[in-house]
Amino acid sequence: MTVDRRYIWNEAKDYFFITVGLVMFAISFTVFLMPYQIVAGGVTGLSAIIYYATGFHLENTYIIINVALLVVALKILGFKFMMKTIYAIFALYFLLMFAQEIMPTQENGLPIKLLGEGQDFMSMIIGCVITGIGLATVFLHNGSTGGTDIIAASINKYHNVSLGQVLITVDFCIIGSCMFFPQFGTYIERAHKVMFGFCVMALENFVLDYVMNARRESVQFMIFTKKWQEIANAIGTEMNHGVTILDGHGWYTGQEMKVLCILARKNESVNMFRLIKMIDPNAFVSQSSVIGVYGEGFDEMKVRVKKTEEEKGRKKEIEEA
Repeated sequence: MTVDRRYIWNEAKDYFFITVGLVMFAISFTVFLMPYQIVAGGVTGLSAIIYYATGFHLENTYIIINVALLVVALKILGFKFMMKTIYAIFALYFLLMFAQEIMPTQENGLPIKLLGEGQDFMSMIIGCVITGIGLATVFLHNGSTGGTDIIAASINKYHNVSLGQVLITVDFCIIGSCMFFPQFGTYIERAHKVMFGFCVMALENFVLDYVMNARRESVQFMIFTKKWQEIANAIGTEMNHGVTILDGHGWYTGQEMKVLCILARKNESVNMFRLIKMIDPNAFVSQSSVIGVYGEGFDEMKVRVKKTEEEKGRKKEIEEA
């Protein structure tokens, strides 16, 4: 597969999984959260709050706010990210509209309560798990649902702060705004909605972080084998992984042995073990989890390096010259 074909395939795969994530989010939000007027964070949650209070369709509020935020996506996240964000925003707009049209409605115009009366909490749990997985699917494939996700992705690009932590901060303000809408009833009833909203925020972002961290989790392999050359060649060519060869010395046997050290994603473990077993079933393999792997092929080191006075002076000299 050529470079151009691989690029097209990767882009097509991203758009496919972004669509899958958006479908999960739209269905879950419409079926499990809207019927019980459960508030949530993000622009979708803010749009829902406005809809519950005024009747103004949430998909219209969603698209208006996001169009304004697209300028931020272009400047900070780049044109490539913006294209996927534009796609995600308009796709979710139509998915939310379609999901509301096909769902039977109650007398108040909201979708029917699929789990029945009094099942607010259970509906919230199911809805948050599915929306969290949907958002994680979108983020893992370089996409965004727009709104506060743009803010979260922008901060995550330059700082080692999880997306969930950023979203929690922004969502806290959005959910708290329920207290200022008298349409939600008394202060006690508004406080009830806010508490439910905080539960939505915590559960949804926990699922988001869990799915994303599970996908990014890395492991380290230490392979002790007499067929180290064959295994190293197979891992380098078939799995496209770098291999570090260490010199080992057995204390009991006194024999010299090469040790292969490999860093890989956890989801590649099965293929790694299968490859090793095919070449040397008697190989001794140690697998251990690592907190983080940064560099080419893994995560980027999102820290700022302070410039020393010497570097600043050198830069000034170059500019003056």
